[in-house]
Amino acid sequence: MEAPGDYRKIRRDKLRCLRERGVDPYPHTFHCSHGCQEVHDRFEQLAGTEVTVAGRLRSLRLMGKVAFGHVEDASGTLQLYIRKDALGAEVYGLLKQIDLGDFLGARGKVFRTRMGEVSVQAESIMVLSKALQPMPIVKEKDGVVYDAFRDRETRYRKRYLDLMVNAETRELFRKRATTISVLRRYLDERGFLEVETPILQRIYGGGMARPFRTHHRALEMDLYLRIAEELPLKMLIVGGLDRVYEIGRVFRNEGLDRQHNPEFTLLEFYWAYADYRDGMELVEDLLRHVIRAVTGDLTLSYGGDVIDFSVPFARRTMMELIEESTGVDLVGADDATLRTLCERLGAEMPAGTPMGKRIEKIFDLAVEPKLIQPTFVIDHPKVVSPLAKSHRDQPDELVERFELFIAGMEFANAFTELNDPEEQRRRFEDQLRQREAGDDEAHPLDEDFLTALEHGMPPTAGVGIGVDRVVMLLTGAPAIRDVLLFPHMRPQSEGETDQPPSEQQTSGQKGSASRGMEP
Repeated sequence: MEAPGDYRKIRRDKLRCLRERGVDPYPHTFHCSHGCQEVHDRFEQLAGTEVTVAGRLRSLRLMGKVAFGHVEDASGTLQLYIRKDALGAEVYGLLKQIDLGDFLGARGKVFRTRMGEVSVQAESIMVLSKALQPMPIVKEKDGVVYDAFRDRETRYRKRYLDLMVNAETRELFRKRATTISVLRRYLDERGFLEVETPILQRIYGGGMARPFRTHHRALEMDLYLRIAEELPLKMLIVGGLDRVYEIGRVFRNEGLDRQHNPEFTLLEFYWAYADYRDGMELVEDLLRHVIRAVTGDLTLSYGGDVIDFSVPFARRTMMELIEESTGVDLVGADDATLRTLCERLGAEMPAGTPMGKRIEKIFDLAVEPKLIQPTFVIDHPKVVSPLAKSHRDQPDELVERFELFIAGMEFANAFTELNDPEEQRRRFEDQLRQREAGDDEAHPLDEDFLTALEHGMPPTAGVGIGVDRVVMLLTGAPAIRDVLLFPHMRPQSEGETDQPPSEQQTSGQKGSASRGMEP
């Protein structure tokens, strides 16, 4: 048994012993004929035939001249039945130098034990990678369970250990990959072309957010990590690519919370000759398609609520939702009314804040958390939507825009895109005035984009969907960091460590390992 604090020395001693006996503990390759789960699934065809399998050692019991172990690969777990007379005394003796967490390869015939467990009777064993750090497990009575990582921060910082010991985490990220694959397939089948646009941009745009800035030494110029994919994609519409989309990382130099990470995945698509109503129809169908493909149903539970995607999504204007929630009719309201309502809701906004921004803040505080069932919130104030086309019925105050809210979170943001270059220039100039007044999230003026618009852009619908939040919804994850393999974290304070719990059982003890999951 490894004592706490000296497991590294013990494992390095075992590593040295393997090398002294002529064993390469880190070989270049190993051919696997079958995955672990495949051996289970195809037992009737494989019984009695020779296979080669490999995986991380999850358990090992030495019982005199016989040993039982379990290896796990990406597909599942498989038992190895190891006999001293089959391996030879010298090779069998090397099992004492093997620890849980090591990668092993095995060759042997498939059979079923008297206890009914599908196994491989090993005729040869090969060390594929000697682990010098223990797996994070804890002792529990007669057996062993893998540590469930109840400290979520440790799970985020050591995601490789989280994946190693928690099947639930591995399944979550498989669902994430499936979600992105389904999104792509849906758009591809409807004639959208997947494209890639620059992450490093000379002028950031497409959103109202603070950027990250870097410097290109060869060009001697500052560049920004994109905050959205929007402007380059619309320039492709100008160029004649009528349906385009991109799934990519975007970056916003803002805070971290349950719904926000400074680096996240955004799907944006642009559709020529369509408007925001068409965008709503497509988004509703797209989400139903993804939810059914990933979960097999059109209802799911999230945060204690049952959300039903089988019924048509509600479509409500921002103003009517605010009135329902606050009892205040904001149509035609003056600035004093808005200031009073903001103060009532606990929002402190500086004097001179545009009325549209006050309305948006009121909505965020009073309405957004209550939108549990899928709801399209439509028709936003013009001042907070500088890239959206004026509303055809109320062109002076509103734009044709929708946001989709589910479970109290925003999932999509979309416009009938502004394609009048002169109006777009006026909007950008208004944003510059806001920037000069102290709003560092105001949109910069992009002359290249304006020049592209002057070449003509057809009527276009544009939609952005937060992929991470979709995955949160589909997996029940409470925070965005749960669905990011490597979320951003604050540096640990000096002297603080996040070493895994010491391994309390190694080869030679009875008991098999099972994984414990966080509730």
